[in-house]
Amino acid sequence: MNDFSELEAELKQLRPAAPSPELAKRIEHALEEAPATETRTAGVLPKPKIRVNWFTLGLGLAGAAAFLLLARVDVDPTSADGPQIAANTPIIGEALPAPNPDTVQRGYVAEGVTRVVYTRRDEGLAFPGDSEQPVRRVRSQTHETTQWRDPSTGASLRVSYPAEEVEFIPVGGQ
Repeated sequence: MNDFSELEAELKQLRPAAPSPELAKRIEHALEEAPATETRTAGVLPKPKIRVNWFTLGLGLAGAAAFLLLARVDVDPTSADGPQIAANTPIIGEALPAPNPDTVQRGYVAEGVTRVVYTRRDEGLAFPGDSEQPVRRVRSQTHETTQWRDPSTGASLRVSYPAEEVEFIPVGGQ
């Protein structure tokens, strides 16, 4: 421990050496020869100017305009005629055969059908077969649910399935 205190005392007595006159002359000569543009800024730089690349901007706008011109706008004027989402159609009791109480003790009675239309899209003009009369093909994707109920027990049964319908609508000419 005594060795460290002696070492500390020696280190406290050390002082840096004075620079030589030759070093001062070299530094002064280098500063005189250096142009003003090479002077360091110590990390403070001017703000860069905002540059607009007009060619790239014009090319992007032209591409967007071409996309909008070539994009197919799906306008379906027939979709505003009726309900779009769902329809609940009760089944009329006269259309079903009346159950015979002697032979059937329990039986399910159809209660209703629900049809939900998820998408309806116009697929454009079509010429079916050799006909010259054009038709418009409209495709609908739906989900149908049929429900039955047993009146004696109150039990119910539902059957759901997806369905797809393609409709051909004649197009009026000139």
